[in-house]
Amino acid sequence: MIENLSTQQELEKVVLVSVKTPEVTEQQVEEYLDELAFLAETAGAEPVKRFTQNLAMPDPKTFVGSGKLQEIVDYMKVHEVKTIIFDDELSPSQLRNLENNLKVLVLDRTNLILDIFARRARTAHAKTQVELAQYQYLLPRLTRMWTHLERQRGGIGMRGPGEKEIETDRRIIRDKIAKLKTDLKKIDKQMTTQRQNRGKLVRVALVGYTNVGKSTLMNVMSKSEVFAENKLFATLDTTVRKVVIDNIPFLLADTVGFIRKLPHHLVESFKSTLDEVREADVLLHVVDVSHPGFEQQIEVVTETLTEIDKREKPTILVFNKVDAYSYTPKEEDDLTPKTRDNFSLEEMKETWMGKQDNCIFISAKNKVNFIEFKQVLYDAVKEIHTKRFPFNDYLYQTYDDENSDE
Repeated sequence: MIENLSTQQELEKVVLVSVKTPEVTEQQVEEYLDELAFLAETAGAEPVKRFTQNLAMPDPKTFVGSGKLQEIVDYMKVHEVKTIIFDDELSPSQLRNLENNLKVLVLDRTNLILDIFARRARTAHAKTQVELAQYQYLLPRLTRMWTHLERQRGGIGMRGPGEKEIETDRRIIRDKIAKLKTDLKKIDKQMTTQRQNRGKLVRVALVGYTNVGKSTLMNVMSKSEVFAENKLFATLDTTVRKVVIDNIPFLLADTVGFIRKLPHHLVESFKSTLDEVREADVLLHVVDVSHPGFEQQIEVVTETLTEIDKREKPTILVFNKVDAYSYTPKEEDDLTPKTRDNFSLEEMKETWMGKQDNCIFISAKNKVNFIEFKQVLYDAVKEIHTKRFPFNDYLYQTYDDENSDE
């Protein structure tokens, strides 16, 4: 499969490359490169240099212009860097041209994300999903990475010169894709049966950008030990736990995190995992309020959710990590417009975000504002639960009456 950067004894030094187009600001480019660096570090690499070029659009042949490409070549030779990562998906021709010019390992954003998913996959389900996405991504890129596939198949006549060898590899990959799709259908059918067997309990799904604290919130809510780590895509497999808030039981699902430019093949392969989102009655959209680009992350998640499921459903916006939020107060004589960096958390709550009906600011790690959060979630779940189980309505009324006296 894709070469794993972290399998080497020493961290692989890498350079990062991005193109700034007119519709993107300088700050956004830096945020994108920060995320690419985080992805590289998650994969076990060490980013040592960043290159950015202003272009109307990426060069169709080499992504960046010839002058910038020569600058990158010179740097990599001097500093003995053997891997370069581009913050976009490269076309097969771009990939081929860049490798011919650079003579090093060339990765793009999609390739890097797939590598991380491959390392994070734990169950047979996740491994099958990732492997399928990898093969689908690599099929049009056979000339650079797959001339060794005939050894996996074995047999006489599997080594052919030139184009014959490539065609052999292409047939092998198509066979693998067909088998993986068959395997995935079987697993998906099993997963669907499992979901059906859960009955009519209200389903709540944790959604959000990767690394916003969904798994931490899951652990606190369900008193379980779902793997949580300060790295991108710490968890891939959907975890479902039964949770009870006071007198109402419901199912809570922790789903894979979204990310900007999430590879299309990956979304398709993880269809069954994302079914937890489709079948959820309530969504907990978790946001890392301490992240400088959290508003754009909200947009990415919202757009991805719309692709997954067109139906509107109750959504609670959970601004997490308030304990990590920081800002720089403006000086009294500073006449420049106030920016997001100058907003205190209290001022933030007075903006459009804090004024929404289903919106709450918390810290899952330190359980800040957790009682209020549970009440908001309880109210949302109760509304659906009482419609499904109307004969229990008197229980909820009794509970509400008791709490109103406190």
